[in-house]
Amino acid sequence: MQQPITGYHKDLDDHWVAELSCGHFQHVRHDPPWSIRDWTQTSAGRQSMIGFQLNCKKCDDGLAPDCDTTADNSTACQFPGLNHNP
Repeated sequence: MQQPITGYHKDLDDHWVAELSCGHFQHVRHDPPWSIRDWTQTSAGRQSMIGFQLNCKKCDDGLAPDCDTTADNSTACQFPGLNHNP
């Protein structure tokens, strides 16, 4: 199911993770040659992709959201220690 990107954070391994409107997270790694996502490397690049739709496999599988999209993500996420960055 296609879901728009609403924000980003870095995981504990310093990899960029997209926050989707459905409340799920999806890694958006720039890891050449396997995945080329130059846009993840700058704040402007990440901001340019807000609203871009990614295929959310977690929605397809009927999984619960990673975060409660109605609350402040810093307290409602299932994964503590997130580093939110634009």
